[in-house]
Amino acid sequence: MAHDGTDPTLAASPVIQDLRDLTAAALPQIEGLLEEARSRLRGLVVENGRVSGALVEAHQDAAHGLAWLATYVESLRQMQGWADRLTAEGTFGEVEELLLQIAFGEYLAQIFGGIPMSQGEILRLSDMGLTAQPGEPAARLIAGANTPAARARLVALMQERSAEITVGRTGLDDELEMIREQFRRYSVDKVIPHAHEWHLRDELIPMETIAELAEMGVFGLTIPEAYGGFGLSKMSMCVVSEELSRGYIGVGSLGTRSEIAAELILCGATEAQKEKWLPGLASGEILPTAVFTEPNTGSDLGSLRTKARRDGDDWIVTGNKTWITHAARTHVMTVLARTKPETDDYKGLSMFLAEKTPGTDAHPFPDEGLSGGEIEVLGYRGMKEYTLNFDDFRVSGDNLLGGEEGHGFKQLMETFESARIQTAARAIGVAQSALDVSMQYAQDRKQFGKPLIAFPRVAGKLAMMAVEIMIARQLTYFSAREKDEGRRCDLEAGMAKLLGARVAWAAADNGLQIHGGNGFALEYAISRILCDARILNIFEGAAEIQAQVIARRLLG
Repeated sequence: MAHDGTDPTLAASPVIQDLRDLTAAALPQIEGLLEEARSRLRGLVVENGRVSGALVEAHQDAAHGLAWLATYVESLRQMQGWADRLTAEGTFGEVEELLLQIAFGEYLAQIFGGIPMSQGEILRLSDMGLTAQPGEPAARLIAGANTPAARARLVALMQERSAEITVGRTGLDDELEMIREQFRRYSVDKVIPHAHEWHLRDELIPMETIAELAEMGVFGLTIPEAYGGFGLSKMSMCVVSEELSRGYIGVGSLGTRSEIAAELILCGATEAQKEKWLPGLASGEILPTAVFTEPNTGSDLGSLRTKARRDGDDWIVTGNKTWITHAARTHVMTVLARTKPETDDYKGLSMFLAEKTPGTDAHPFPDEGLSGGEIEVLGYRGMKEYTLNFDDFRVSGDNLLGGEEGHGFKQLMETFESARIQTAARAIGVAQSALDVSMQYAQDRKQFGKPLIAFPRVAGKLAMMAVEIMIARQLTYFSAREKDEGRRCDLEAGMAKLLGARVAWAAADNGLQIHGGNGFALEYAISRILCDARILNIFEGAAEIQAQVIARRLLG
């Protein structure tokens, strides 16, 4: 061993000899750890053969720790699969080797030393009743994979290859990379030059931009061709969302509204409803908004109080909603409301496709029985957030989703896989945006006679951004492939969203630190990226709720 305790055979070169064999050999131990953790926790929370919600809550730290451990294990498994596929293609080069070795070195070190669930919450194996030391393959990687030399070499290669769209090959096919190139060009030309001003002025994204996105097929990307869409894969949705969000999360999120609405309709609507709504959603002529959350419910959707009562063939909706994105100028609301007043849980909820008139800045909600106001927010401003008040708002009887009551919660659950995959892709885009502006700033900004990027800790931050972006990307792509293959993937999608949100926040935070005082100035884009990144850990399932859902699936 060297005097600093590292293995000189590893530290001598930034790329470990026989790297893929070593990383593959490290996987069985952590997979075994995960199974042991799951078994131990089941012993604590299973009562009468069923997982007890009360016991999961009593052991919440351990349960959420299990979710994070599973996410790390799956992340490294997917990184290994990515490396193996590229090797088989003959495209696994030095950049990819560095990404793989740093990823394994860092995430293995965290598994055995402590996984950060948030800034002040570190999961130790002992929190799950485990005691383990890394085996020989993991120990070698922990000691010699994520070294200053490896990080410096990666950043040097990043500077040499600055014209490349991504740091390292993504492993996607040529068609998907062509889609990436198309939307990257659009973001560079049409989004990035304006995004910061839209944010600073707290403006809605211009309708001209929405029309351009519609022309490019963003809103009908995954809608079947029979209903006017392109019928493309969830993987294509990931690439498009990633590159548009890299330009500005507001633009990358426009497609989310249509994705959620289309998924609801495809999964739960009558054929007549599909024929009525899907072509307009696909073309962008119909802009939707999701109306689920209420002021006092948050993630507890089963306790919603907004009510819908029959009035002849129609329905009358009464209640209050909040955090409704892009509510003012949309044409249809997917409204979750209670149609069975005797219930107080999810079984009494129904979903409506409630038509509305698009509003203006002066009159955002012109329809009778509908009012609301804007919620001023730190970031994620391009579509604006609103409260909505339903005061005997009339909905046509034809617009009860599926034509049956009591299925609203189930219908909504069916959209969560796609929504969380798409949110994970948006998180990757935001993280990549932070890396883009921080890399450029570190090269341009001179201190003490040299550029910031020449300082090891600055370079190290940039390297870790690139590594974690690739980890989150491979986990997200895995969940999208599972969805495209028709396999249940709520677990994988949840993991991708959980990790992607943390990666985006870490990248934005470190990016602002690289900018120093200038990062705290509103004129610099990194200040916006930081604000935009923060929402990712909250919407589409807060990190704590996401960990809870993952844990329940693992324990069930």
